Amino acid sequence: MNICVIGSGNVGGALARKWVEAGHAVLIGAQFPLSEKNVQLARLIGEERFTSIASAVSHSDVILIATPPAAILEVIAHMGDVTGKTLVDATNAIRSKPEPYDTAYHALVDRTGGEVVKCFNSTGFENMLDPVYQGEKLDMFMAGDSESAKQIARELALDAGFGTCWDFGKGAQVSLLEQFALSWINLAIMQGQGRDLAFRVVRR
Repeated sequence: MNICVIGSGNVGGALARKWVEAGHAVLIGAQFPLSEKNVQLARLIGEERFTSIASAVSHSDVILIATPPAAILEVIAHMGDVTGKTLVDATNAIRSKPEPYDTAYHALVDRTGGEVVKCFNSTGFENMLDPVYQGEKLDMFMAGDSESAKQIARELALDAGFGTCWDFGKGAQVSLLEQFALSWINLAIMQGQGRDLAFRVVRR
């Protein structure tokens, strides 16, 4: 796939590295001059992958957005025409909503012509870099109204090394998925259990 990553901090950077390893064509949409995190990522995946947001989007079929949610309207303005492209919202509007929307997902659905899915928001970047615990692959989770976007998110989750990508449901469940992310944040950070923990669905 041709993938654009907007927001190349911990989460975006981790997924970019995993998808490069999986053989995808990955571009980083960034503002210049590059931030310190972008410079560090460029050393890992190559400076040639960095370009402007508009250029990266125009050359990609899939756009991962891993910015602070409050920046989503600015991101949308920089992306240009994304009609028919798959937009993957990896943000969490837990502490600050992208007014006047509840989540970045809802802003993307309302303001773009893209196929939108919420995914890659429910765990820490360490688990994206290494989604295997004692030989068992972790699970990823998604939600949204676009079935085609969900299929792509599922494929990208598997390519990143996750075992299963569970469907939380339609767009009405996006806020629930963000609360699910808060559950991980609560355990890992607020309760001091450490970031090396994750969720996996098991069946009897």
